[in-house]
Amino acid sequence: MGDALNIWVLGTGSIGRRHAENFAALGADVTRLSWRETGADGLAARLAAGAPDGMVIATATHVRTEIVRLAAARSVPLYIEKPVAFRAGDLDAIMAALGPLAARCFAGFMMRYHPVVAALKARAPAPYRFAFEIGHDVTRWRENWTFSDSYAAREDGGGVLLDLCHELDLAHHLIGHLTLQDTACLGHAAWPGIDFSTLVRADTATAHGTIAMDYLAPVGHRRIALRARDAEIEADLLAATLTIRSAAGADTDTFDFDRNAMFLAIAADWLRVLRGQPPDHPHAPRLDHCKDTCRLIARAWERRHFHGLIEKELS
Repeated sequence: MGDALNIWVLGTGSIGRRHAENFAALGADVTRLSWRETGADGLAARLAAGAPDGMVIATATHVRTEIVRLAAARSVPLYIEKPVAFRAGDLDAIMAALGPLAARCFAGFMMRYHPVVAALKARAPAPYRFAFEIGHDVTRWRENWTFSDSYAAREDGGGVLLDLCHELDLAHHLIGHLTLQDTACLGHAAWPGIDFSTLVRADTATAHGTIAMDYLAPVGHRRIALRARDAEIEADLLAATLTIRSAAGADTDTFDFDRNAMFLAIAADWLRVLRGQPPDHPHAPRLDHCKDTCRLIARAWERRHFHGLIEKELS
């Protein structure tokens, strides 16, 4: 193996393209593969002919268990886009297939690299109540994009909870090990089984709160609110601001923020791990370290209950 690591990127959607460009920018020798064109037999043949140093899985979630088994059989470390799995049984199968190799695998929780999240982890007091919230109008998500043609429209693995599950990881990361209590959803008559607005209730022994995500908000937002005994903390992840209020007054910090910088940082950390080096980030999402977050996401999806419908024109 030379200086440049050989990285395969499996998946040709927008996130696959981003990963391919970023790993190439970091000096990796990148090969892009389409799962639809390659398939299980084709991937197995390629792996047998010469395995890469690492592989990014940026496919639809429901096909990943088979891909992981093929890669694990050749001891290929993986970067698996979020969510790793949306059923607990699939997650168990993935972790069993990887075994000790999971220590060299990453889950794609790049929001841990947001500067406001790092500041919260270092400075925020332990809360007794929390609220994590993200929302945007799915019809305005990106140019030349339609909901009906997207992964989000799949009854088996689509919907807003899985699409925007970073917030569940952030809650688990910042608050501590969460116990799921409830997943309440609003659906759409034309898209059965797809959650368009979801509210997750969870708690620890010392705190309780909510994690909410929706496809409906007319103005995009991504916020965290924490209530502690001696302070109130409000974070705006889009504006990259952090405000801490106490009896002594309020203090607001604004951080330099670039979305792709988070993708580059997590990619660079995974390349370090592949080279046998420690990651720069103290809480890099090694899969063996964040399996509890992955399980929380899967359980929240499995326990969804739909109590109402929204009305929205979708194409």
